[in-house]
Order: sequence, then structure tokens, then C-alpha cells
Amino acid sequence: MTHTTSEQLTLAATQGLKTLEKPLKAKQRMAIPAQEMPAQDPAVRRHNMNEVALGYSEPQARLEAERCLQCPTKPCVAGCPVSINIPAFIQKIADGDFAAAIGVIRESSLLPAVCGRVCPQESQCQAPCTVGKALKSTDKAVAIGRLERFVADWERENGLLKTPAVKTPTGKKVGIIGSGPASVTVAADVRREGHEVTVFEAFHRPGGVLLYGIPEFRLPKAIVDREIDELRAMGVEIKTDFVIGRTRRLNDLLEKDGYDALFVGTGAGLPKFMNIQGENLVGVFSANEYLTRANLMKGYDDRAATPIFPSKKVAVLGGGNVAMDAARCAIRLGAQEVHLVYRRTEAEMPARIEEIAHAKEEGIIFHLLQNPTRILADERGWVCGMELLSYELGEPDASGRRRPVEIKGSEFEMDVDTVIVAIGNESNPLIRQTTPGLATSKWGTLVVDENGKTSLDRVFAGGDIVLGAATVILAMGEGRRAAAAINRLLAQS
Repeated sequence: MTHTTSEQLTLAATQGLKTLEKPLKAKQRMAIPAQEMPAQDPAVRRHNMNEVALGYSEPQARLEAERCLQCPTKPCVAGCPVSINIPAFIQKIADGDFAAAIGVIRESSLLPAVCGRVCPQESQCQAPCTVGKALKSTDKAVAIGRLERFVADWERENGLLKTPAVKTPTGKKVGIIGSGPASVTVAADVRREGHEVTVFEAFHRPGGVLLYGIPEFRLPKAIVDREIDELRAMGVEIKTDFVIGRTRRLNDLLEKDGYDALFVGTGAGLPKFMNIQGENLVGVFSANEYLTRANLMKGYDDRAATPIFPSKKVAVLGGGNVAMDAARCAIRLGAQEVHLVYRRTEAEMPARIEEIAHAKEEGIIFHLLQNPTRILADERGWVCGMELLSYELGEPDASGRRRPVEIKGSEFEMDVDTVIVAIGNESNPLIRQTTPGLATSKWGTLVVDENGKTSLDRVFAGGDIVLGAATVILAMGEGRRAAAAINRLLAQS
């Protein structure tokens, strides 16, 4: 496998910029090749936890920005959950005014360095891109996410991050439950208005799924820590090791502790299992536990107090981003082989195309149209293999994906010593179990109105606790809507 280096990509982009004759016509813009994201060599990165994608160089960013047609209808903005003025910030990059570009983004988004790395732009802002549609490929759309990451990194690396201004104190108190992307958004937007804000986090470090759920090689934790530090600089108090429903209940915060409003952003952290024989064996993990041990507890470090179960041959069940993250973590943690088992085909995988490609480059072995029927044990009660069944695709199900139909008599066994289940998550039931009158759906998510208000007065919610497992940017959009409603409520009281 050949690997194109960052230096080679930068040289090609520099030469490409020199050949542009402005003003460019639409046809000329669409003839500019889409810029490849520089990345670590796969043979090297599978042995380290450093970030895989290295980010555009300045020539690459400017050349990619020149591909934007500056459509007057701005279809990309309609695809963005927080409605960033995408053509405006891209034009600023093309002009070389990176400070102005990040300024445009920060009018709408608090976490550009995060969203530029982990959001599924190909199914959001880049899906309706006119360039991609004209070239008949989302892969050839303007790389909006990569450009967002470029200017966010430029801002941070040049020491230009500014703490948002805070208005005069109002005397109002708002409690935020959880510290993931929805909660961070609410905390910042509410604090800006001068209200006192306290964030309650169950873990020993704040950051939520950004910290424990996404590996270091996709999202460096220093970036998450920087965003949390900005909240502290604004005067937001953060209390860790604080479990709402145990340490304190929602009603206590309202009735005893004097909070004027609450926001619940506890995410979807309860893993689903397949309910098959052998899921209680030693060597079976939920992806949540596996990734939390690797990310939050630094299980990849031999000196960690909570090392991860040593594995030689790992099977990961699932086809989403979490499954890719778990598989790619396992290879970095020393597994000799990592097998990803998915009951549909690659076309139906919900994981990002880029993550699937990276997993393949790193040696993850894909087993499509297969699913386990039971996990096998050795004489100690440890995992020693799986029995799998082969499938074929039938008619589409409610999600629009073709339903897998089992092939009778196709059972076979696979030798593995570790199984990681990554088939989805549900909402943690603790808050709903300890909060009378809090309405929930049949899936256990909190029911809210168009403003993010729950069935309880002065209690709002957003993110995965409302949406189910979703994306960072969708959670931020939920948080922004709820924060606006909280600020309106407090302004009237």
C-alpha cells in the first residue's frame, strides 16, 4: 500500500494554487481536485494512539476552499444542525483570512475543533453540497468538516482562543447534568447571559462522550480539555464524581439547593447486548466499557491502574462508528487479529466512510453478512470462540436498510478470545427512576417539547438522552435550543 505524505500533498496543493487564474468560473472550480486529508502511515499508526488524520496544510485548505461555488441558496447551511454560515467561512479561508473564518464559525458553534474531527459531515452539511451533486459523489463535495478543523486548529495553535464575554450577574442559578457536547453548549450559552452555572459530572473528569467514548487517535483529549477550560474561565463551576439520582436528585437541586432551572444532558450510556448464550463469559465487553477503559483510564498505557484485558484475537460486533473505534483500539492495544462482524453489507454500515477506510488500512478483517448465535467458553469460563450464522439481504426494514435474513444450516465457528459488543446504546435509567413525573418514551429517552422542556417545570433536556445515540453536532443543536429557552424563562422570572 502506497502512502502519500503530508509534504507531498502540500507541494501538490501549492502548485495547484499557482495555476489558478481568477476570477474562477464554476466549471473551473469543479475541476479542482478534492484535497486528500494527510494521515499517519497505516503501518505506523496501528501501533500508536496519536491522531490519525493530520489536518490540512494552509495551501491545501486554500485550494479546497476555492472549490466552493458560493451558492446563493446555501444548501450546506440547511444541512448543518447549528446553521453555520458555511459559504462565508469558506470564502474567508480562500482569501487567507483565517481569523475571520473562525469568527464566522464561532457565531454558531462552540466546538469547531471537535466537530471538524468527529461529525459525519458527509451525511449532514456535505450531503447537499452542489459540487458533490454535480460530480455525483459526496466524497467529491467541498470538504467542509476538514476546513472547519483547519481554522479551529489554526486559532488554537496561534494562541487566539478568546474566552466568551459574560454579562452582569443575574443572581439566577442553573444546574447542568452531564458534561458532553449538549451540556457544554448549554453551559456556555446560559453563562454568557450572566446566570450562575454548575455542571455535575458522574465521572472523575468532565467531557462526557467526547472524553470516554472517542479514541485519542480520532479526537485528542487535549482538545476536549481546552474546551472545558474555557467553561471554567467563563466562571462555570464543574463538580465531578457527582451522580445525579444518587449523590443528589433532580428535585433536591430545585427544591433544596435553589436552582432556578436544570438541563439534563446525560447521553445514552447504557449498552445494548444481543442476549445470546455466553455474553456473561470472561472476555466479553460492551464497547462502552472497552472504550472507557482505553480513553478515560488510559488502558493503553502499561502503567495504568486499570489495564485492559489482554487479547490476541478479538471480534467486534457491529458496524457503526463505535464498532470501528473499538476495533481500531484493539489493534493498538496489541491484538494480533481483530475481526469486525456485521450482519449486513458494507453499504448498510452506519459508520463514516472515512472510519471504515481507516479500519481496513490498519488491518481490521471484515466479516459481512454474518452474526453470532452464541459465544463459546473454555474450561475456565473464558471466551474461546463464537458460533456464527451467515445471512443474505431481504426487503428494507423501518430504517430503510435491507433486512438481513439468515441462511439455514450456515453455522460455523470462529476462534476468538475477546468479544466486544458494539450494537448500540440506550439511556441510563437512573434519572428517570429517581425523578417522579419525568415523562419518558418507550425507549427510555426523555420526552421534551419544541424548546427542550421536559414534563417537569424548569427542567430541560437535550442530546442523546432525548435523541438516542446521535452525533456531536446534533447534540449541540439540541443544547442551543434548550439554552435559549432557559434564558427566556429566567429573563421572565
